[in-house]
Amino acid sequence: MQVLVRDNNVDQALKVLKRKMQREGIFREMRARRAYEKPSERRNREEGEAVRRARKLARKQAVREGLIAAPKKKSVERPAFARPPAPAPTSE
Repeated sequence: MQVLVRDNNVDQALKVLKRKMQREGIFREMRARRAYEKPSERRNREEGEAVRRARKLARKQAVREGLIAAPKKKSVERPAFARPPAPAPTSE
């Protein structure tokens, strides 16, 4: 896996590398390999993952066919202290 460093911006390159590793599932694999996983535990985990994938696929299909409503998008509400101050009223 390669990441180009532009203008000596190592922080940005590190951010890109982490994003690529996350997408590839390397962090998940590292966590899984920390300790031995018994075959029965592995089988149970893989079955659970398969069930989750199947449910997700069925939910997406149902949304596409209009059988269920699409999930509502989360609106990002900025806190009051993050908003720029309102202009002061002028009385002229």
